[in-house]
Amino acid sequence: MAAPKKGRGPSGGQGRPGRALALILIAMVALTGGMFLSGHTAPRLGIDLAGGTSITLKAKSQPGKPDAINQTNMDTAVSIIERRVNGLGVSEAEVQTQGRDNIIVNIPKGTNSKQAREQVGTTAQLYFRPVLAVTEGKATPTGTASPSASGSPTPSASPSSKESASGAKTSPSASATTQGRAVTGALTKDTSPSPSASGTPNASASPSASVDPATAELQKKFAALDCSTKAGRAKVGTDVKPTDATVACSSEGDAKYVLGPAEVSGTDVDSAKATIDQQRGMWIVQMDFTDKGSKKFQQITSKLSTQQSPMNQFAIALDGEVVSAPQVNETLSGSAEISGSFTQQSAQDLANVLSYGALPLSFDEDTVTTVTAALGGEQLQAGLIAGAIGLALVVIYLVAYYRGLALIALLSLAASGVLTYTLMALLGPAIGFALNLPAVCGAIVAIGITADSFIVYFERIRDEIREGRTLRPAVERAWPRARRTILVSDFVSFLAAAVLFIVTVGKVQGFAFTLGLTTLLDVVVVFLFTKPVMTLMARTKFFSSGHPWSGLDPKRLGAKPPLRRSRRVNAPTDPKEA
Repeated sequence: MAAPKKGRGPSGGQGRPGRALALILIAMVALTGGMFLSGHTAPRLGIDLAGGTSITLKAKSQPGKPDAINQTNMDTAVSIIERRVNGLGVSEAEVQTQGRDNIIVNIPKGTNSKQAREQVGTTAQLYFRPVLAVTEGKATPTGTASPSASGSPTPSASPSSKESASGAKTSPSASATTQGRAVTGALTKDTSPSPSASGTPNASASPSASVDPATAELQKKFAALDCSTKAGRAKVGTDVKPTDATVACSSEGDAKYVLGPAEVSGTDVDSAKATIDQQRGMWIVQMDFTDKGSKKFQQITSKLSTQQSPMNQFAIALDGEVVSAPQVNETLSGSAEISGSFTQQSAQDLANVLSYGALPLSFDEDTVTTVTAALGGEQLQAGLIAGAIGLALVVIYLVAYYRGLALIALLSLAASGVLTYTLMALLGPAIGFALNLPAVCGAIVAIGITADSFIVYFERIRDEIREGRTLRPAVERAWPRARRTILVSDFVSFLAAAVLFIVTVGKVQGFAFTLGLTTLLDVVVVFLFTKPVMTLMARTKFFSSGHPWSGLDPKRLGAKPPLRRSRRVNAPTDPKEA
């Protein structure tokens, strides 16, 4: 009689579980080491846990645009403010509408939160206006600025210039010259105007026989404007129509301007970025215009390049303030470069304003509230207590029902916890992820999802043992069935998290992101940790012998007689019958 065939040896996955364990352990060590080396040993906290500032902005009616405050413009403003704040590196900033004309901006406490608040308050439309007159920021008692017949003060002296730049692109037909010299597309940032002795604009042109009331009113405002104080700058109106001339202060308050009608809008700027010029070793701001904006910019620079200073200056006006006023010495189009005595921070601020400053509405800062972390801390403590109670109940259930298998489940939960914590700590500086209360809830829900995967696998193994198989074959035969169930379950959870992340805003996205992240980690842990550990445990005598405390006792599970032993019963026992 032929000898019975030997059973197949262990599969590759069963025979080499150490490879999968080594892979996940290396990943855990690498993530933990990266967390400590980067100095970010704890997840970044959101405004509800770390505290911060909550700003309420109220939309103002636009002159000549009674229907400007609508849902479309409010949504556009929310998008731009959010990009502006996030452009400063502030993470987890929340920007959302409230009611018909309010926008709530929540800025978490952090290194850039103060700067973000300043730029959030700067919410008026951005315009490029030609400079008609400029002088020091103090009010002039005499008010002797002399506009020409067209209402444009004509200075006779050029203000001194401390900052200059070059390298801006010019139009193909540009051949402007100044004082007999060829000019190569330079912009000159003027920050130090030269006032006359009386502090009035350096104007020598005499007005015509009659001055229209609008020009006289503009001259009066310019003479009375005091930009040297914050209260004086606050009086500058931001509700001026783009087609009207106006007065404005510099952002530093050291100069005041008479500005002509807006020639280019902030919506005409396609992009702007701060970069360092390696050749000159200085910070510059590069800006690109849209096709429509490029044509407008070319037309106005063509006019300004023929004027004398300061009427060849181009003011970048935002919220009633001039953030920059470069000179134009030749026709420019397409893109331009502004440079001068910029620091890295000032260059980035200007680039941020140029990129995100064009809002469809103007806003007033209605309320500013400092949010403390006390309430969020109490809620977090309550949530952690609830999570600890839930985890304790899960552990008690696993120990009571699965006994020795509970050890594998707890080790897997610990591995999942290490991966989740290190990834959250590293994702803070990497993508701006901040841990808020909903995100904590998502992490607590993930405990149940992960435990459910272990239970599915354990039950499949126990089913195989009930069929009469020994533990090692049962572990391998149960895995394909459990794997399919786990993947389908986790796919549904991840799909729900992805949809929730896409269709929601604010804190709910934190819940969805955490839920999706932990669902992916559940797949990693089950495949690379739980399955290999179960394979190794099946080789131990405690589990393979079906110890009563192993959770795999065949008697307790009601196992059938072994399949192979049942075949041997039919073998002939009498030698005469053989």
